[in-house]
Amino acid sequence: MNEEHSHKPVRYVTTAIPYVNSAPHVGFALEAIQADTLARYYRLSGGQTRFLSGTDENSIKNVQAAQAAGLPIESFIERNSSVFRDLENVLALSYDDFIRTSSDARHLPGATKLWRRCFDRGDIYKRQYEGLYCIGCEQFYKPEDLCDGRCPEHGTRPDLVSEENWFFRLSRYQDQLKQIYATNQIEILPEKRRNEVLAWLEKGLEDFSISRSQHRAQGWGIPVPDDPEQVMYVWFDALANYITALGYGADEDLFFRYWQNSQSREHFIGKGITRFHALYWPAILLSAGIALPTRLFVHGYVTAEGKKIGKSAGNTVDPVPIVAQFGTDALRYYLLRHIRSTSDGDFSKERLERAYDSELAGQLGNLVHRVLSMVERYFNGSIQDCEANDIKDDRLIVSGERLMKNSGSLVESYTFDRLLDEVWGFVAECNRYVAEEEPWALAKSKDENDILRLKTCLSSLSGGLFIIAKCIAPVLPYTSRELLKKLGASTTNCDLGQLPALRISRGKPLFPARHDRSLSRQMKSSEG
Repeated sequence: MNEEHSHKPVRYVTTAIPYVNSAPHVGFALEAIQADTLARYYRLSGGQTRFLSGTDENSIKNVQAAQAAGLPIESFIERNSSVFRDLENVLALSYDDFIRTSSDARHLPGATKLWRRCFDRGDIYKRQYEGLYCIGCEQFYKPEDLCDGRCPEHGTRPDLVSEENWFFRLSRYQDQLKQIYATNQIEILPEKRRNEVLAWLEKGLEDFSISRSQHRAQGWGIPVPDDPEQVMYVWFDALANYITALGYGADEDLFFRYWQNSQSREHFIGKGITRFHALYWPAILLSAGIALPTRLFVHGYVTAEGKKIGKSAGNTVDPVPIVAQFGTDALRYYLLRHIRSTSDGDFSKERLERAYDSELAGQLGNLVHRVLSMVERYFNGSIQDCEANDIKDDRLIVSGERLMKNSGSLVESYTFDRLLDEVWGFVAECNRYVAEEEPWALAKSKDENDILRLKTCLSSLSGGLFIIAKCIAPVLPYTSRELLKKLGASTTNCDLGQLPALRISRGKPLFPARHDRSLSRQMKSSEG
């Protein structure tokens, strides 16, 4: 590792890679925004952080979707993958990398090496198998695991599939996985998901299929080494993306820096794929002699009118037109505050409208406009040459300092909703401070002490706005950057004591009337 980086923490953050059988929906947007928030926070905290996303393209459901669309599979996947890739701009995602499992030159050698390592360990064997297979889940089910004969995730009847496949000896790692989770070597949040994994382990693990026939896969997928009649089953292939994107099996410098030697390896996933990430993936890594993930964060589902949003359900909510109407940060705010991080949450355009009007424009936007307007009106945009500019003991700043101390732990524990609750609690406190201090009345006074108090008041409020900008930087990046610009600060590293001397400009409202918003204005900056 480069000596200049050796003292800094190294962290790796990933989303799951979604299938590309249809366009992305707001449920995946939630996961991507959550992971992006953590990655941004880590970068702001110092050290090296790498953030990965991508698309899962070697799936039967992708092949079937291409056929239904009447397109060649390569063209169909290229088109749909690009839509997921474009979410980087739509949602202000700060990806460092984006991997495509069907066409990325890094993936094939890495997946092949991983297979061979597990095979050489004696953990891969071939046998005949018959089972009930859900294409939507890319998973075999036992009859007792179905709900009235239907997949519990998709509500469809699985197909009876009989063929000879390669299997991974998951059962060999049952005791080792029990020990790993008993000692929290891999942390799973929330606790209820960890308990779910422990229950699966107590019930007992069975070996699972990691290949399918070329015939059933219709020739699409990563070839199994030394077996031209088989391709890798989607989970072995897809899970490998986390390390193949780092050059595993090729140029492995990034693999050793961000996987083997990093302080944290964190996966953001939906609850429907917990089993694969908490059991299958660690067992594969143990077999191959590779370091384990350090944390799994399992978020809930986004629902629409109480039903899980999903491609198969036909009730998807496209994030692109929502951003076009409300702006990137408005959607980020709604998903991170109004959908609790660890629970299912319902998406409603009407509730998003209320949150925009009341909380973003009415509370934060109005506070910023009022405070900066008074700084411009009373002090020509800069509160200078005043002994009262030392504001560190003012009650508002003391409260804001507490918020800043708490904000980091809230992000690191993935409680993004609580972070925004606390930030907006401080926004309310700032608004009360304005009402209590009545700076407009102080400005009318001829008393020197009142003028001094006015300067202290507006200096403290400006400091409060800076604290807000700093705390929302990983969550609402455009809003934070625009607020810093209004305060005359170029970075969140500015000292609070410097703020009164900066040139403040209220400019346009942070959250203008909704009919004035446009996607192009919201995304005018490509800065991560």
